Amino acid sequence: MDAQYTIVIADDHPLFRNALFQSVHMAISGANLLEADSLDSLLALLDKEPDVDLLLLDLKMPGANGMSGLIQLRNQYPDLPIVVISASEETNVIRQVKHHGAFGFIPKSSDMRALIGSLNQVLDGEPVFPEGLGDDDEFKALNERIAALTPQQYKVLSMLSDGLLNKQIAYELNVSEATIKAHMTAIFRKLEVKNRTQAVILLQQMDINP
Repeated sequence: MDAQYTIVIADDHPLFRNALFQSVHMAISGANLLEADSLDSLLALLDKEPDVDLLLLDLKMPGANGMSGLIQLRNQYPDLPIVVISASEETNVIRQVKHHGAFGFIPKSSDMRALIGSLNQVLDGEPVFPEGLGDDDEFKALNERIAALTPQQYKVLSMLSDGLLNKQIAYELNVSEATIKAHMTAIFRKLEVKNRTQAVILLQQMDINP
């Protein structure tokens, strides 16, 4: 495929980033490839480069916790095609990726031929997701509750699931403990739970904090 595409590869592992770099070059000759190794560097890059055609995003990067990076990117750049490339291949993770507006999901375990085929499919305007994904009613109901959280509330919930106390979360996010308590109240209401234990269990059921 010969076209002048600008593609961003966002992954904090240099070896995988390099392998992906080579695969993209094989799939798309003459592509303009840019790289980022954290959510902050990615946001700075996207701010400077308004005409990106495709973002290849790893879920696990510094500054991104679970789906929070994807949610933030989707909110700030609603028209940017995002394809998640991840080692987390669980069905719930892929469902979440799809729900939060990604254009595709490519497992990191894909061989070179499959990866090139998926990239060409995406650039032809066709989403790429594993077959048989489906959406059961229980997942949809849980998903709608999670999707109602703001990116900041999602960060708080993710830190909660890591076992951090309110004061530790407040320190990490550079806000007051009262702000975290307010976030907790909103999170519990949106998730329809009564306490932090139930909230963490719900997050684990979704399996979206890989």
